[in-house]
Amino acid sequence: MIRLEFFKQEYFSEVNYTLDDIQSKYTSTAAFALQRIKDRNTGLEHPVTIFDDDKPVGFFTLDFGEDKLDITDNKNAVLLRSLSVNPNAQGKGIGKSAMILVDDFVKNNFINCDEIVLTVNQNNPLAYNLYIQVGYLYEGKTKIGRIGPQYLMYKKL
Repeated sequence: MIRLEFFKQEYFSEVNYTLDDIQSKYTSTAAFALQRIKDRNTGLEHPVTIFDDDKPVGFFTLDFGEDKLDITDNKNAVLLRSLSVNPNAQGKGIGKSAMILVDDFVKNNFINCDEIVLTVNQNNPLAYNLYIQVGYLYEGKTKIGRIGPQYLMYKKL
């Protein structure tokens, strides 16, 4: 059973997996994301662990900072970033299940949040299709990311 839980330091060794060269182009590792949170020290980015039963197998962050305003004008939105699943656990639908669960996770923990936004690189069709399958919308807006054009996607809660 897939579930989400706010990150705790005791989970770090399990989510400190290495991504291959292709995945590293499109997402951050948990270590990088946690360092970014520490460096920014805003209290606005919340790391989340994805569990398969009782084993941590994935990671993402929910960022309420200003970066989301590059994607939406909605100040009540959250930016989902740095999503990854341990390569040893990929191909089992864990990412898709986590993205289905994130809606209720956000609603239950951030009562004023009414939208989730994210970007996905145009050269990453697997991720794009995953987000479409779980209800994210793409309405033609793009931006240039660190390695090329990105689709701006959103989901109203």
